[in-house]
Amino acid sequence: MNQPVNPDHFLLEPSGLDLGTLQRTVNDALVGMDDGELYLEYSQSESLVWDDGLLRSASYNTDRGFGLRSVMGEAAGYAHASEISEDAIRRAVGTVRAIHTNEKNIHAAITPAFGTNQALYTQANPLQEVPFEAKIQSIQAIDAYVRAKDPRVKQVSVSIAGVWQAIRIIRAGNQTATDIRPLVRLTINVAVEQNGRMETGNHSGGGRMQYATYLEESTWKRYADQALAQALVKLDSKPSPAGEMPVVLGPGWCGVLLHEAIGHGLEGDFHRKKTSVYSGMMGQQIAAKGVTVVDDGTLENRRGSLSIDDEGTPTGRTVLIEDGNLTGLLQDRLNARLMGVRATGNGRRESYAHQPMPRMTNTFMLNGNHTQEEMVASVKRGILAVNMGGGQVDITSGKFVFSVSEAYMIEDGKITHPVKGATLIGTGADVLKKITMIGNDTCLDEGTGTCGKSGQDVPVGVGQPSMLIEGITVGGTQV
Repeated sequence: MNQPVNPDHFLLEPSGLDLGTLQRTVNDALVGMDDGELYLEYSQSESLVWDDGLLRSASYNTDRGFGLRSVMGEAAGYAHASEISEDAIRRAVGTVRAIHTNEKNIHAAITPAFGTNQALYTQANPLQEVPFEAKIQSIQAIDAYVRAKDPRVKQVSVSIAGVWQAIRIIRAGNQTATDIRPLVRLTINVAVEQNGRMETGNHSGGGRMQYATYLEESTWKRYADQALAQALVKLDSKPSPAGEMPVVLGPGWCGVLLHEAIGHGLEGDFHRKKTSVYSGMMGQQIAAKGVTVVDDGTLENRRGSLSIDDEGTPTGRTVLIEDGNLTGLLQDRLNARLMGVRATGNGRRESYAHQPMPRMTNTFMLNGNHTQEEMVASVKRGILAVNMGGGQVDITSGKFVFSVSEAYMIEDGKITHPVKGATLIGTGADVLKKITMIGNDTCLDEGTGTCGKSGQDVPVGVGQPSMLIEGITVGGTQV
């Protein structure tokens, strides 16, 4: 069994810092403030990229720093540095206290939770688990396997990436919490060519685990097979039709549409500022009956999970939509305090150089009682979307545009042929109300999601069962 890791070995000891001294410094810095914290972080990260038979890049990085935040009312003072030293932290104190004379206190009626949740993942460092040579051998084996599978394979790209992070959060009143966070990811891209036509496919996954999970032969072969199959299917695809039509969304990764078009609109900051399309609708029906959506940061080993969030609040399971009704929001400490509710453990930041804000963890829709076969059989003419590509959403209006990376035509209740170039266009509020069948096959994605908001990227999970949307605008090339 792995020995427990002391985060202070990486955070405090290199500079000879003492936890008691830092706690007193934070207490003094936050006198008279509504909230705030000292966030200490140490991280190791690596990335290996194999492309077209060569190791194109290999990077390794270590980073160590802190962010000190003071909060008064709606205002926040923030200072950060890429060193953890007593002098640097004391300089930061002067910066963050500048808001003290400019803002009024707004005390919370409800005090948000702070503490340590159960451990949801190992403390072991994945970067040290597998020797560099063994990582390269695994990548080469993947490349050789894919090329041997089909003569139409022209290019194979494989990347593995890992992060190991140690954090400590210190709050006024001698409150402190720590976490050790591993994160790995494997991505396989395949390009195939037939009769001058080139198509690509990809598959990836990861989580808060060790490399061994993904460099196991049975796992990477499954990933490689799916990436190759996706590319080969596209060789026979026809241009996607365009217009409004029924769309069947597959389970798992298609939940990225739910994440973007709906999830961001249920984050507390947008509601407090009344810039979400769902502002002021708590308790009202915003989706079809049967639609239940949750955000759960407590799932073991998942990419979007956290034992504690980046403010020290234990993560939890928040029901956002229940049977079509808006029932919950995602809250960090600042917005929860200003709204008079409890923080939900969704205060997240990209690194010590960034302030926390309410963000999703693992967001997904719960099961219904239909099968995907039932949904397809009910469609006269429409699209089955199996995998989603990139997209964008306007949080204020809920309008979105998403590309579909793997899709099939449905005609007279049967899947007929693959289509290419489909995009889904609509608004989250409309889509939620047009769901007419919910599948019994809920699953989360394999661990590939990264969410961007206000210039910060954090790892997330998405998921859903298959679902039938009775009408959505499909962008394509044929009307």
